[in-house]
Amino acid sequence: MQTDSTIAAIATAPGMGAIAVIRLSGPESVEICEKVFVPERKGKLLSKQKAYTIHYGSIVENGNIIDKVLVSLFRAPHSYTGDDMVEISCHGSPVIQQQILEILVNNGAQLAKPGEFTLRAFLNGKMDLSQAEAVADLIASTSESGRRVAMQQMRGGFTNELQLLREKLLTFISLIELELDFGEEDVEFADRTQLNNLVEEIDSKLGRLLDSFKLGNVIKKGIPATIAGKPNVGKSTLLNRLLNEERAIVSDIAGTTRDTIEDVMVINGTAFRFIDTAGLRHTTDTVESMGIERAYSKISEALVVLMMLDTRDEVEQCVKEVRTLAGKLTKEQKMILLLNKIDLAGNERVSQLEKVLSDEFSEFQQIPISAKHSQHIDKLVEELASYSKVKKSDGDEVIVTNIRHYESLLRAHENILRVNYGLKSQIPTDLIAMDIRQVLHYLGEITGEITTDEVLGSIFSKFCIGK
Repeated sequence: MQTDSTIAAIATAPGMGAIAVIRLSGPESVEICEKVFVPERKGKLLSKQKAYTIHYGSIVENGNIIDKVLVSLFRAPHSYTGDDMVEISCHGSPVIQQQILEILVNNGAQLAKPGEFTLRAFLNGKMDLSQAEAVADLIASTSESGRRVAMQQMRGGFTNELQLLREKLLTFISLIELELDFGEEDVEFADRTQLNNLVEEIDSKLGRLLDSFKLGNVIKKGIPATIAGKPNVGKSTLLNRLLNEERAIVSDIAGTTRDTIEDVMVINGTAFRFIDTAGLRHTTDTVESMGIERAYSKISEALVVLMMLDTRDEVEQCVKEVRTLAGKLTKEQKMILLLNKIDLAGNERVSQLEKVLSDEFSEFQQIPISAKHSQHIDKLVEELASYSKVKKSDGDEVIVTNIRHYESLLRAHENILRVNYGLKSQIPTDLIAMDIRQVLHYLGEITGEITTDEVLGSIFSKFCIGK
């Protein structure tokens, strides 16, 4: 993998803005920039300037000033990538950005590939692979909880936990292999009691990390909250009120929503993915039937189900609707009963429905609302906020959010269970050693101590260009 070239890319988001940043990284970064940069103070060569300094001047091509810019200098190894780096802050016109990038390429730079700056940071030992992936998660974070978990991983919390486990295992594997070298003399260097304790400790920690993935997945993608109910009960209206925009088509015609509509709202620092579904009813319409199938599929995937009822309907009908849907939920799923259209039903009818539902479904929170007039929507938002399980402490808890990490932890856990079984069954030491090496291998895959060019290419191809 070539890392001795000098790469360049626009680091800021595409489009027009007040300023834009163009990055160079590599051994010729300063020299390439020096060819096209004319400092305001004449005779002030970039190559003679100290690191961590900023210089004002012009980018010039064939005697024509392209833009007035600020140039920031970073020297290896104390830069983001570990190589010499230059960042050019120019005005945010897309035309100016492209012109400067083309000028840099014409003077010897190569266009950077997606994630190539962070890839070089990893290859130069500035961060491990899990920290590099956390950079992408931080950029893509859409909620405070997502940002907090990504920052915790970037600071090395996940790495430190894995590194400690690997170091302890490495100590034991070296002692076990020493025993194998002296196999004929029947000596024992590795204390089996300590090894048993270590295996149990690793088993417990890996189990905890694996269990955290469900929460991590929610943090990364948002809590799925499905809005369910019969046709024309007000599901699309509720979605529009929650999002404060006309996201879904609202009509008096039953069956208007025939497919799922999704959008995200951040509540209390946690993203919720609200999913408006087709009305639940028996129908002979082929297209609507497909929508209802998808509705049930989305309900099965949701962590929170917002079950909407029309308070004008007969109480027995409402009870039947709740009973039917409740029977399809798992213990992990939460359901909120939204008694809609209270503005049309009257207080007495709403109170009667609340009492009957409370008697049979006391485990479900009830909130009377009018989606059309935004009545008590704030109470629903408060209730949803209480479902955010992400701790708001100092963020020290390690949470797994990456499917690659989860799969490697799963393989490591399977092998540590084999080690545990081998110790209890007193199988030959060389077989136990093989399983310990496998645990080390899978833990090393996460941090990048063991990796391949193919894996790196797959990971960094998902990054944005310029990072």
